[in-house]
Amino acid sequence: MRGVVVSGRHRIGKAFRFEAAHFLPGLPEGHQCSRMHGHSYEAVFVLTADQLVEPGFVTDFGDLAPVKKLIGTTLDHRTLNDVLPVAPTSENLAAWLADWFVEHVEPSLPGRLVSVRVSETATSWAEFVLEER
Repeated sequence: MRGVVVSGRHRIGKAFRFEAAHFLPGLPEGHQCSRMHGHSYEAVFVLTADQLVEPGFVTDFGDLAPVKKLIGTTLDHRTLNDVLPVAPTSENLAAWLADWFVEHVEPSLPGRLVSVRVSETATSWAEFVLEER
């Protein structure tokens, strides 16, 4: 058997689930999202690396444990309006999570964050894609 000869880039993804409530201020009266409501959220973190580290990882999934801790202590079963410094849309939540990850987790990893995708439902999502670095 020979080694991999095609060119390309490896990416990995890790999903984290949590329950939270929010409401979106500034919407027209009667808009369903202006009222307090909850979602079963999923946040997916996608990473890449220029080279794999032994034994062939972009990043060890276990090294993403700080994300699980952040979500469990800061977002899960919370009202996102009380936690986030921005309006708690999926778009803003994805960018906030990406910013936190780059500052707190990425410096200790061999891989780097590509994107964060946040789903409020099984059929809708918002994604924050980082600039090429």
